[in-house]
Amino acid sequence: MKAYIFPGQGAQFSGMGLDLYENSPLAQELFEQANEILGFNITDIMFEGSAEDLKETKVTQPAIFLHSVILAKTLGDSFKPDMVAGHSLGEFSALVAAGALTFEDGLKLVSQRAQAMQKACEIQPSTMAAVLGLEDGIVEAICAKTEGVVVAANYNCPGQLVISGEIDAINKACEALKEAGARRALVLPVGGAFHSPMMEPAREELAAAIENTLFGKPNCPIYQNVTASAITDENEIKANLISQLTAPVRWTQSIQQMIADGASLFTEVGPGKVLQGLVKKINRTSETATATIETNA
Repeated sequence: MKAYIFPGQGAQFSGMGLDLYENSPLAQELFEQANEILGFNITDIMFEGSAEDLKETKVTQPAIFLHSVILAKTLGDSFKPDMVAGHSLGEFSALVAAGALTFEDGLKLVSQRAQAMQKACEIQPSTMAAVLGLEDGIVEAICAKTEGVVVAANYNCPGQLVISGEIDAINKACEALKEAGARRALVLPVGGAFHSPMMEPAREELAAAIENTLFGKPNCPIYQNVTASAITDENEIKANLISQLTAPVRWTQSIQQMIADGASLFTEVGPGKVLQGLVKKINRTSETATATIETNA
C-alpha cells in the first residue's frame, strides 16, 4: 500500500519550488494564485529569498505547504495514495492532497495558523529542545517533574523526542535529561513552544477559522498527529486539527500504525528528506521515496 507523507516546518530551503514553477504550467498557475491569496509575492521569497527570509513563520509555513501541495498536484494520475500523513504543518498539505480541503482554503488556514502561532510566540518567550538517546517514558517523567511549562511535543522516532515550553523550564529539563543519560538535549532555534499549552491563544484563533471552513471526506484515510490513527470523518479531522497546536505530534506512533495497516512504501512530498529518515529509524525495513515532478502536468 502506498503512503504519502508531507513535511513540516524546518524543511524549507532557498530556491524551493522554482523547478516546479519552471517545468509545469499547472504549478505556475497555482503559485500565481497563491501570491494573490496571500497578498504578497511568496514566490519571490521562495525562489530568491535568503534562509533568513524563509525562516519567518508567516513565510515558512505557507512556503512548505505550497511546495508540497503543488508538487502533489503535478504528479497527476500517478498520485494515488492509500493513506496520507503530515508532520505538524504537513497535516494541512496532506488534507489538501487527499481532497478534504481545497487549495485555496488550505492555504488560507495555513497562513492564519502561521500568524496565530507568531502572535502566541510574542505573548511569552518560549522555546523547544531536541532530546536524543532516551526512552520516551523517561523524557515524559522528567518533563512532569520540572517546574514550569515543559511537555513532550514531537515524538519523531525512537530515541528522538522534542520538548516544548517556557525557556527556564526547558533549560532546567535539559540539564536533568543530560544527567539521566540523554546523548544530547539541545535547545532549538525556533520562535516558540509549538505543540504545547503555550499555543492556546493560537489554538483558539485557529479553531474559529477551521470551524468556518468547509471540509470534505478525504479520498483515503489520514493518520493525524493527535491520534496517530486513520481518520476519514470530516468532524473528527477538524477537531484533531484544532487540538494539534497544543497537543504532541505522534509521528512515531503514526508511522507504526500505518505500517500495521499495510503501508509498504512511504513517499515524501515536499522539500527535503527529513521524514524519510525518520521512517527508516522507526522501521528499518520500510521502503521510502521522494516525489518528483511530472513535467507534462
